[in-house]
Amino acid sequence: MGELNCFKAYDVRGEIGKNFNPEICYRISRAFAKFFQAKRIVIGYDARSTSIDLTESAIQGLRDEGVEVFELGLCGTEEVYWATTNFNACGGIEVTASHNPINYNGLKFVKSQSRPLNPIKELAVIKDWAEKDKFGAKKKLGIRRDFREEARESYIKKLLTFVNTGVFRDYKVVVNSGNGAAGPTFDCLRNKLSDLSCPLIFEHMFSEPDGNFPNGIPNPMNSENQMPTRVKVLELSADLGVAFDGDFDRCFICDEEGNFIEGEYIVALLSEIFLKREVGATIVHDPRVVWAIQEVVRRNGGTFLQSMTGHAFFKEKIRESNAIYGGEMSAHHYFRDFCFCDSGMIPWLKIVEFMSLQDLPLSEIIRPIRESFPSSGEINFDVRDSNLAMARISENFDKDSVCKDYSDGLSLTFKDWRLNLRQSQTEPLIRLNIESRGNRELIGKKLDEINALIRDC
Repeated sequence: MGELNCFKAYDVRGEIGKNFNPEICYRISRAFAKFFQAKRIVIGYDARSTSIDLTESAIQGLRDEGVEVFELGLCGTEEVYWATTNFNACGGIEVTASHNPINYNGLKFVKSQSRPLNPIKELAVIKDWAEKDKFGAKKKLGIRRDFREEARESYIKKLLTFVNTGVFRDYKVVVNSGNGAAGPTFDCLRNKLSDLSCPLIFEHMFSEPDGNFPNGIPNPMNSENQMPTRVKVLELSADLGVAFDGDFDRCFICDEEGNFIEGEYIVALLSEIFLKREVGATIVHDPRVVWAIQEVVRRNGGTFLQSMTGHAFFKEKIRESNAIYGGEMSAHHYFRDFCFCDSGMIPWLKIVEFMSLQDLPLSEIIRPIRESFPSSGEINFDVRDSNLAMARISENFDKDSVCKDYSDGLSLTFKDWRLNLRQSQTEPLIRLNIESRGNRELIGKKLDEINALIRDC
């Protein structure tokens, strides 16, 4: 077999029938088991129509290496994360392509204690072994165990340790699962909340998992995918809207006015929530939009640290600093007490709890920090030469900046505004974020200047 170009920086994603199929899935899974000399691995899958067959191939690869396989069935990536740690597994695999197009699928991995794989020392070796297909003789066939019920029960129990449901008010919450993996898991959570006499009222949209995704690929980052949730929130006069991506490791929050809240403000809000829970704790943020988060952390007596963008970097930074929480503006939220992993369920639960304690609508909670630190949102520029575009922006603005940071793209800080500029690793794109101190007009002005600089790049 030639090079497997389905390997990305931290996981596997490929187009079915072109660079990813059951045979490749078998080889990769077997190589994963062999590399870690695994005795037990948990595995689950998302709602894509190809996921079950790919999972069966992966399970066979694991069993041929003598691995005891704990099957979680249809589940979210975070359920695999939790089960890996909770059941003392040597690793975990989620068969998923998250928010990628319908004809894609892939694999997300963690090793023991739900740690991400090192891309050079571990994932690259697994890639090499899978390409060479030299595994030697099959071992005694590993046992497969159905752990769906035990794993979900344990996961739901863990989620509820993050909140005091006794303070919840009778809020109406719209939940959009996008026909992805979230539906059955959310239903179990809802049933448990009901058993606890929780007064929350739920409207569940697109709850049935459907690999054809009749309502579009569940990717609420796309504004068109936000509309159904927004409409339903306004139609029902709901207090909150929650929309999940395909494997629900990300959730997107909509306030009672139908406005989806930008990621950095959710990070700022969750930072405040967790600092009230643990005074003086550490918070980790990404470099793209930072001022709102840093201000909230300062005000609440915490310490902030910056991490490079990407889950492997975040998890490493959170572990080494023992940070209670870390968040990216892309809606990945990481929790120390959830085996240092990301979760799409914990954020909305914590926000509902906070709303209940404050007795305020979400729009009013968010409005002060949003007005103090407006931002542009991430803007993608399609350019022929991204290096030239980056250089022009740097040369034009560098001299006036008071702080420069090249740790993750280019960050330039000025008295009243700030920018972060990053190159796409896969496309001729540059990604821009601008924030200001209370001056939205200034953001528009700087965007115009940048557009003029890179128009012909």
